[in-house]
Amino acid sequence: MWYVSTRGMATRVNFEGALFSGYAPDGGLFMPEELPQLGRETLNQWSMLSYPSLVKELCALFIGPELIPRDDLNDLIHRAFSRFRHKEVVHLSRLRNGLNMLELWHGITYAFKDLSLCCTAQFLQYFLEKREKHVTVVVGTSGDTGSAAIESVHGTKNVDIIVLLPKGHCTKIQELQMTTVLKDNVHVFGVEGNSDELDEPIKAVFADEAFVKKHNLMSLNSINWSRVLVQMAHHFFAYFRCVPSLDMHPLPTVEVVVPTGAAGNLAAGCIAQKMGLPICLVAAVNRNDIIHRTVQRGDFSLSETVKPTLASAMDIQVPYNMERIFWLLSDSDSQVTRALMEQFERTQSVSLPKELQSKPSPVLSGPCLCSQVPRSCPGCWADPRNSCGDRSPGEKGDTLYSNAEK
Repeated sequence: MWYVSTRGMATRVNFEGALFSGYAPDGGLFMPEELPQLGRETLNQWSMLSYPSLVKELCALFIGPELIPRDDLNDLIHRAFSRFRHKEVVHLSRLRNGLNMLELWHGITYAFKDLSLCCTAQFLQYFLEKREKHVTVVVGTSGDTGSAAIESVHGTKNVDIIVLLPKGHCTKIQELQMTTVLKDNVHVFGVEGNSDELDEPIKAVFADEAFVKKHNLMSLNSINWSRVLVQMAHHFFAYFRCVPSLDMHPLPTVEVVVPTGAAGNLAAGCIAQKMGLPICLVAAVNRNDIIHRTVQRGDFSLSETVKPTLASAMDIQVPYNMERIFWLLSDSDSQVTRALMEQFERTQSVSLPKELQSKPSPVLSGPCLCSQVPRSCPGCWADPRNSCGDRSPGEKGDTLYSNAEK
């Protein structure tokens, strides 16, 4: 499996190369050169699997045995989930009126980021020990990514982690989770500004290839492909638990509500769609509504300010994983994606081209949520119709559930 930049100007890499990268050298994000297509037989086989087993199957598709042999891969993922509090790791709770809630909070820090970061850290360790290397991880956080990233690598001898924490913009619990870890390889800095402002210098650092290579830098934000890969399992697991039978023709659609900030989980769902999973995605945001505006009317532009809310990890105006979604929407057209993103970086405002707006969107937009939302639990239910297009997102209370991206 090879990975290419969404902007098309960087040399393709394998999974190890994508794992150890932040942004691609051309400023883009790595994506699989080709997405495997899953037939009904594969979906039937996967429908019986536990969440950890689904992660193993997905990772095997995108990593390849020449990099991590299957037995080693299984061991790494088993180790990653060994400290989760729920025996299923991820659990689907059934509510009223066909509503379901996917519980993604059973990791050490109670953030859904624990799921992808614990696996990513295991992959990281595997390659570092094999290559006898050391890396420095640079993370900008709006709250939950920082604590989950620290938890995944603290005390590791061949990894140092630098976390940039926006002072006054994280919850007290998350701040304490980050600042009370007394390990020599953990370095946490409080900085002025919001999480979007933190991303600018981090992106500038990763654009300097010589500097990145000299200091062995990498990122564990959701720009890292490995995180998106593991998050795809959330959507497959939710689908299989919501659909009573895969014997129906055509397969029923499950609507998955994904409250989001940086759109990593949203991008994972879009990729799962492209692979053949019949889900309909609904993006739910708080008052920082750039994704809502993009989906509704093609308006990918910054507001004047980031609006602080109680869901601080969703207080994001630059959802960098939308670049992956634009790339998918444009049928992997790196030239279109590059033009869009370079214009956004110059002007902080882009109107999506009519040819993209006219395509069936992989994502619907739910109403903007109030700031007081529960976290780490996307909602989903089976839709007996094969489309979510005949009703408005937001009916039946589908905006009750939330997680956060960064």
